[in-house]
Amino acid sequence: MPLLRAVVALAALALGAAALPPVSGTARAAVPAAEAQWIDRATVVWKVEHTAATAEELRYAGGGTLRLAPASLTDDQKAAYPHLAGRPAYRLDPRDRDKAATALRGPLAAVQRAADGHVLHRTGVQIPGVLDDLYAARARRARLGPVFHKGRPTLSVWAPTAQNVSLDLDGHTVALRRDARSGVWSVTGTSGWRDKPYRYRVRVWAPSVGRTVTNEVTDPYATALTADSARSLVTDLADPRLAPAGWDSLKKPRAVPLRDARVQELHIRDFSIADRTSAHPGQYLAFTDQGSDGMRHLRRLARSGTSYVHLLPAFDFGTVPERRSDQARPGCELAALPADSDQQQKCVAATAARDGYNWGYDPLHHTVPEGSYASDPDGPARTREFRRMVQGLAHAGLRTVMDVVYNHTVAAGQDDKSVLDRIVPGYYQRLLDDGSVATSTCCPGTAPEHAMMGKLVVDSLVTWARQYKVDGFRFDLMGHHPKANILAVRRALDALTPAKDGVDGKSIILYGEGWNFGEVADDARFVQATQRHMAGTGIATFSDRARDAVRGGGPFDEDPRVQGFASGLFTDPNGSPAHGTPDEQRARLLHAQDLIKVGLSGNLADYTFTDTGGRRVKGSEVDYNGSPAGYAAAPGDALAYVDAHDNETLYDALAYKLPATTPAADRARAQVLALATATLSQGPALSQAGTDLLRSKSLDRNSYDSGDWFNALHWDCGSGNGFGRGLPPAADNEPKWPYSKPLLTNPAVRPGCPEITGVSGAYRDLLRIRTTEKAFSRATAEGVQDALSFPLSGTGETPGVITMRLDRLLVVFNATPDRRSQRVPALAGTPYALHPVQAHGSDAMVKTSSYDRPSGTFTVPARTVAVFAGG
Repeated sequence: MPLLRAVVALAALALGAAALPPVSGTARAAVPAAEAQWIDRATVVWKVEHTAATAEELRYAGGGTLRLAPASLTDDQKAAYPHLAGRPAYRLDPRDRDKAATALRGPLAAVQRAADGHVLHRTGVQIPGVLDDLYAARARRARLGPVFHKGRPTLSVWAPTAQNVSLDLDGHTVALRRDARSGVWSVTGTSGWRDKPYRYRVRVWAPSVGRTVTNEVTDPYATALTADSARSLVTDLADPRLAPAGWDSLKKPRAVPLRDARVQELHIRDFSIADRTSAHPGQYLAFTDQGSDGMRHLRRLARSGTSYVHLLPAFDFGTVPERRSDQARPGCELAALPADSDQQQKCVAATAARDGYNWGYDPLHHTVPEGSYASDPDGPARTREFRRMVQGLAHAGLRTVMDVVYNHTVAAGQDDKSVLDRIVPGYYQRLLDDGSVATSTCCPGTAPEHAMMGKLVVDSLVTWARQYKVDGFRFDLMGHHPKANILAVRRALDALTPAKDGVDGKSIILYGEGWNFGEVADDARFVQATQRHMAGTGIATFSDRARDAVRGGGPFDEDPRVQGFASGLFTDPNGSPAHGTPDEQRARLLHAQDLIKVGLSGNLADYTFTDTGGRRVKGSEVDYNGSPAGYAAAPGDALAYVDAHDNETLYDALAYKLPATTPAADRARAQVLALATATLSQGPALSQAGTDLLRSKSLDRNSYDSGDWFNALHWDCGSGNGFGRGLPPAADNEPKWPYSKPLLTNPAVRPGCPEITGVSGAYRDLLRIRTTEKAFSRATAEGVQDALSFPLSGTGETPGVITMRLDRLLVVFNATPDRRSQRVPALAGTPYALHPVQAHGSDAMVKTSSYDRPSGTFTVPARTVAVFAGG
């Protein structure tokens, strides 16, 4: 998840002081906070304490008053709002409760008065809780957006606080009717409305600007859009005209259990923008170019065992001009500049805000394909072409995963790119104690704990599954969602059937980032969808434990040379003072090996083994920065990876961490070894597209807005791997330039075709072993415990070498720069040989591995993973 500085700035601008209704005897004033929280129709929580000499009330437009009396929160209320559990609470006078709906449709203030009428405290009021209490029971059942019945569309939008909502339909104004029980405004049109552009015209009180506004805003449940998301379209996704040939009869590759998923993470534009063999560079349709270099590579991966392509955000996002004619291009001859120059990044940065590139983690409309990837962003092409992309991947033997972002929006308040917050101000965004919008996610955060935001998440994902045949979803910052919301998604998808919906919802895989931070950390507001809470749900979370142990250090180290298992810690030191003494390095390396063993088990909490200190431990008893390393209840709960779009690519991380003199051939071997720790683990694994081709982003650690120059994939090894394309962009990388600059001109760090193709072939061999050997696919924790062991783990374990036994297989991970022998006395006399896939595979070096049967000794070359099969 990138840090979108521009978006954060927009969010800050959207949170101005709010004007509140005047109190008798005082002047109208701007109050910068909304510290009172109206959590249900009868209860207000406010940190202001009542005394015998004070009176509290809510004031609303027209001089209306709702009387408050001191009270206490019930146990159920404390459970629903744990962050408010210790606050003073107030009950609305029962005589005033029927005024709540009226009060919520205009300015609102909480006021505390002294006995003489003097105002002691005044603040704005947060209203999501009371809106849920009043409206959610019926609104949850509403079908929002455009819904067609017998050719006639009904347009519906939830806007309970709006004073009026009308429809601007292709230049004509149409009135909508409000349902008082649900807060939904709707209108049914004629068949002539089909594909007409529309926006809602919403008259509503906007606390962010302190006045009533009339917003012209697109539909948050839009199914189609005009270019640059200017207007929604009255589009029926079931319209046969939107279905490409063969769509209804599309046969997907066989679904595999989540525990066996092998995923390639891929950005749509990266995939083809630099591929000269693609007829549709940068577009959805590039995945229909079956003869392109990119598609040929994906087919090779699929044949070897890759089962899913995970697409970075492909929903409508807000930071790219959608018409190619509006997209700026760098005005420099980038290829002519020196490998260590700062001019490439300066030139790319000059057009970054206006070019065609962004990762897309800035959602504008959650359920419409992004227009910049379509041949024509204006109208239905994006729908048809997204579907053709799914077809193209299926024909290549791959199922489709979408990266989805419901934890924040591109903007909030009255910003032009704010959608949800201009329809129901103060509801869809998560508010902090002072009423400002939370931005811990990088951008204006949403509140899926609120009923209608949670409904939007579920409804949107069901649409992607039913209408676009998406086979899986990866949740960005899933820990900012309630666990209950993600489980509701699972239930809704499980209810989809081939007979009724055209898809088998139970085969759809779910995984996400279960990080624990921000205003929701440690279950402050709800039980989060974090790593430990999602264990046992069948929904996986990314595991950072083995990732850091393999690569070394962490994503935010000041010195990027901090080493790990695959990058030479202790066994091939690079001289960084961050490593400490040789004894300290050795101890850290052995602990890293224990973390990797836990990862190889599928990150199981209860997996028991002997650690490098000689202790019998569970995975949950191995330390990871103060947290349990093992947290999974079953294989499939934790997703293994050593690189993804965030942070440096694996190759770039190794470029920093391996000694500067390490030859390109050895760097390639370290890459394969690192990939093997995820590929050969129990449970699912993901790798960034191009990692098997030594992909580099010229050391850029956060390339979300770094343009095609730093991000494009290079399928032809003759074009290089992306390394040496100039110093990485200053915004996120300048402090590391002193480390970067000498590397970018170091010939040892620039691989050629032998290294690139060698890594690709060796990686596919490992995929084939993982796919064909059922021992890697244990379904239960008990099955893993029975099959998996580390026979040489203990006080005598070789630093830099992990020996893993899995049923009839024996795997040696030798991360050292030297050939190593591992004697397993218990296997003496047992027949073993190098696995046939490697024995007849692409890696000549691994073929020199040997086994001495009488002694049970396995010998493996430097920086090599060798898989031996027992007879």
